[in-house]
Amino acid sequence: MSRLNLVMTVAAVAIALGGCTKKDANTANTSASGDMPKIGFVLSTLQEERYQKDSAYFTEEAKKLGFEPIIVSADNNPQTQTAKVENLLSQGVKALVIQPVNSKAAANLVTLAHQDKIPVVAYDRLISDAPVDFYVTQDSFKVGVLQAEAAVKATGEKGNYVILEGQAGHSVAMEITKGVKSVLEKYPNIKIVVDKAHDAWSAQAAMATVENALAQNGNKIDAILANNSGMANGAVQALVAQKLAGKVFVAGADADLAAIKNIAVGRQQLEVLKDIAPLAQTSARIAYALAKGEKPAGEAQIDNGTFKVATIATPVYPVTKNDLEERIYKTGFHSKADVEGK
Repeated sequence: MSRLNLVMTVAAVAIALGGCTKKDANTANTSASGDMPKIGFVLSTLQEERYQKDSAYFTEEAKKLGFEPIIVSADNNPQTQTAKVENLLSQGVKALVIQPVNSKAAANLVTLAHQDKIPVVAYDRLISDAPVDFYVTQDSFKVGVLQAEAAVKATGEKGNYVILEGQAGHSVAMEITKGVKSVLEKYPNIKIVVDKAHDAWSAQAAMATVENALAQNGNKIDAILANNSGMANGAVQALVAQKLAGKVFVAGADADLAAIKNIAVGRQQLEVLKDIAPLAQTSARIAYALAKGEKPAGEAQIDNGTFKVATIATPVYPVTKNDLEERIYKTGFHSKADVEGK
């Protein structure tokens, strides 16, 4: 997949940011009348904090647009995802928004949907080698670039680095890591001592990876760049055990509460905020347009290996301790009380 280096136009992001409601995202989220079209939102997982936000924002936008969202989780299992998609198709959904567990395996989901003439929007992660109708994502390549640039500055352009990748085969994990390496390859005094993928983006497995990296390198690790917040938190826990928290640069992405807490107390140095509201809301708008037979335009065409897919990418932002007030508290992403435990 070609790298994303997109800037979203003002018109594309002019989406009202509604409040989030806490609902059971494994079932239909509205009691809509039978006249409302149904659209399925198939998330890879709901185990991570951020995906509760995706679900809530998608549901909020569905209410505004006038369709019934049916939100399900695949529990990071490709076979479960296939079963969930088949079930949604049997319920008569008019469009599907799919966050693939595995980008390559999910091509079969597009085939299943298109057999029933149901359009598919790839969400957050690209579906490979399939005629996907649209792709709504965030600039994952830039996430990696922001992480690496901050790390290079913090470590004086040298040192031993650990890269904690997400699930093997995930387009987001691959793009973030590409972004990281595109920066690090410019600095000959930086050595990547560990670069490892982690099933289900497991924080526990990431913690074990960092523990092993510390042991194998005599605790001489200078930076840890994680594809998401959960793995960054796993890294912090490993560093705490060795009394290295705050001494090793740590970066993550998604801005989960645990990661922001770590930044607030100095155990972590950077998170990349992937603004969830425009991502979820834009996907709802695109899916609804497709369900009505419309052909929404993308900002770019992304090559998924076999096809060119119309794409919109929403922006990402670096968050350090100095950015918490503006990026986190004032926007309501997390409250200061929650972060500080008050």
